[in-house]
Amino acid sequence: MAGSIFGTIFRISTWGESHGVGVGVVVDGCPAGLSLCEEEIQHYLNRRKPGQSKFSTPRKEEDLVEILSGVFEGKTTGTPIAMMVQNKTQQSKDYSEIAKYYRPGHADFTFDQKYGFRDYRGGGRSSGRETIARVAAGAVAQKLLESLGIKVTAYTLKIGSAAVDRERFSIEEAKKNPLCMPDALAAKKAAEFLEDCIKRQDSAGGIIECVIQGIPAGIGEPVFEKLDANLAKAVLSIGAVKGFEIGDGFAAAGSVGSQNNDAFYMQEKEIKKKTNHAGGVLGGISDGSEIVFRAAVKPTPSIAKEQRTVNRNGEEISISVKGRHDPIIVPRAVVVVESMAAITLVDALFVGMTSRLDQIQRFFRA
Repeated sequence: MAGSIFGTIFRISTWGESHGVGVGVVVDGCPAGLSLCEEEIQHYLNRRKPGQSKFSTPRKEEDLVEILSGVFEGKTTGTPIAMMVQNKTQQSKDYSEIAKYYRPGHADFTFDQKYGFRDYRGGGRSSGRETIARVAAGAVAQKLLESLGIKVTAYTLKIGSAAVDRERFSIEEAKKNPLCMPDALAAKKAAEFLEDCIKRQDSAGGIIECVIQGIPAGIGEPVFEKLDANLAKAVLSIGAVKGFEIGDGFAAAGSVGSQNNDAFYMQEKEIKKKTNHAGGVLGGISDGSEIVFRAAVKPTPSIAKEQRTVNRNGEEISISVKGRHDPIIVPRAVVVVESMAAITLVDALFVGMTSRLDQIQRFFRA
């Protein structure tokens, strides 16, 4: 299967299926000497774990990570870092009927068309459980970024009609409530909306915003490897994400140049921007200001509400999806968005190290 590897120098390769022995990732290109342990990676995995509130699937999964290679005496060795999380609570019988038909909103039909065969137990490679590997790799990337003074923070911006009010914004609040919303009132309204969705046997989607602080100007490429393009690819590769925008995004289309352009000014001999409509990227290259992007996450496709579909014999039928599913994916996807952003940034930083001769000379003459 193509498409399971991401990155140029800092590369990740994810593997495994939702109902197989386990899922995991191999991280290549991490320099030696980074302090790393299973507990640090587990901290990130715990944020995406199910069963933590009534707004996520009731499945109880430990999702304990094992580092299999690439770390010795608490430090990375510069060799590939292999990590694995075993699948321990899967109930494959919940999915036995799915082999006969195509679930609306899932990859069942397209997977069959591509391969002529599919692992119908929970979606196999198309399952959201594959994101465990991304989060484990993202934890390594986050540690690398932290050592450089770069911070990646994501949170839920909107669920249904409940949107975060910037006047009440508190990142600490996002850490307290189960919906990861940095606004207590918006979180309360969103919870009420989700309660209604659950009663109607339905699901909901939402918007995740991510802010990256500390990225210097000059990171990214001007043509096919643009920083914003690679961030978009990374985030859109997350199964539930259906939209991406950076800076003002689609709102920029309704603006005019005099409003949308970010004016430059000098501050203590440094070039700064008065506004950030561009979202921190100009011409595919970071401009030194905060990088701000948003991801639109679709409603969970597995719902108990009756839906119309077609079986493998071409017959139209009605179904009600059984099993243990999230009424909303958004809160658990927040750390996945952070992870994919962190992986993209580390790779861009490493690729950019050879873009200027004077920087190479300084490195080797040091």
